[in-house]
Amino acid sequence: MISQEFEDRLTPILPQIVAEFGTPFHIYDEAGIAVNGRRLKKTFANFPGFQEFFAVKACPNPAILKIMADLGFGFDCSSIPELILARQAGADADHIMFTSNNTSHEELFEALAEGGCILNLDDISMIDKVPLFSKAVCFRYNPGATREGNAIIGNPEEAKYGVRDDQIAQAYSLAMKRGAQKFGLHTMICSNQLDYQYMVETVKMILGVAERLYDDLGIDLDFVNIGGGIGIPYKPEQTEFDIKSFAQVSEEIFNSYKTELFKIPKLYMESGRYMTGPYGVLVTKVINTMDKYRRYVGVDACMSSLMRPALYDAYHHITILNSAERGNEIVDVVGSLCENNDKFAKQRLLPKAKLGDIMIIHDTGAHGHAMGFNYNGRLRPQELMLCKDDTVKLIRRAETIHDYFATFKFVEQELCFEIGSNKVKK
Repeated sequence: MISQEFEDRLTPILPQIVAEFGTPFHIYDEAGIAVNGRRLKKTFANFPGFQEFFAVKACPNPAILKIMADLGFGFDCSSIPELILARQAGADADHIMFTSNNTSHEELFEALAEGGCILNLDDISMIDKVPLFSKAVCFRYNPGATREGNAIIGNPEEAKYGVRDDQIAQAYSLAMKRGAQKFGLHTMICSNQLDYQYMVETVKMILGVAERLYDDLGIDLDFVNIGGGIGIPYKPEQTEFDIKSFAQVSEEIFNSYKTELFKIPKLYMESGRYMTGPYGVLVTKVINTMDKYRRYVGVDACMSSLMRPALYDAYHHITILNSAERGNEIVDVVGSLCENNDKFAKQRLLPKAKLGDIMIIHDTGAHGHAMGFNYNGRLRPQELMLCKDDTVKLIRRAETIHDYFATFKFVEQELCFEIGSNKVKK
């Protein structure tokens, strides 16, 4: 569910926003994101050197990244375009974590360009592909069958992420031989977790591995990064992640590791969904109401604007503006793609929809627009910002037909072969 403050500020002016910008669009709450960021910093103020690295993949828009940079946050990047966005936001090498998997040579070279970044290597085979260990390096740890994940990220044993438990010490040993001198340790084994005790167990786990690395290799880790994974309550009946209890219990765990020999590492995290998820909505308009074997409400957005319901069968709360006095009906809310899973809701009890109704799909501030695509030639929507002063500004225009056809404009290139052979024909 989106924050009450965001809803109270947005809904009275939504008809005017729709009239000005049209639909569909994602709109974000600048004030809410900033308040949430300051709350996170205050909650973890007792952790010396605490650093949040915002997961760029959650909402890769320069206007969003500026808010994060103003808060003093770093950026977690998993591709070269995300890395460029982080650098354009003003992040230096110590405030960029490059966490990719199945990483190419080209990506590693680019990551180390322009001052570099913190490399977070996902596999032991990546060590020899790193041209130079000039900054901190860490490895993503996968605990295997000792922990459970979830449907979004998979159980650790079947997930494609991270270094196996029996390889982790060897990974650091090999990196040391290559000249690495500053180290961190990363893990992320669950996504959208609402139980803070699960994340407490993750803290215990990663500090246990850190202690093991000290015992085996004499490595004092500079930081441990518990990744993202902190969730938000998408459903009305769900409760928020207890961030205060998580911080308090984690502080006790960190303090329990204080010894004369073992330096306590700094705590890093890379929340994305927790930072922006409840501070964004997808606004769309009802364009059809249809009776087939089910009752359908058709809107002018489709899963190219929000893929999560189709990909994970994820729930997103839905409200219809100014519908309080209507009766309810059970409907599927659908887009226009030639795919039967192009549904924002299945058999959902909603107010009876009318043509032209403004529909609000909640909690799209993370992994909403970012996961868009162009199947069926559908175009990704615009993004707006509800600013602190209650003005609304465009922060990404909608894709156009010209954008869709742009990649068909190129310098012609072909390679011909002689028939029946692999010889190139000049």
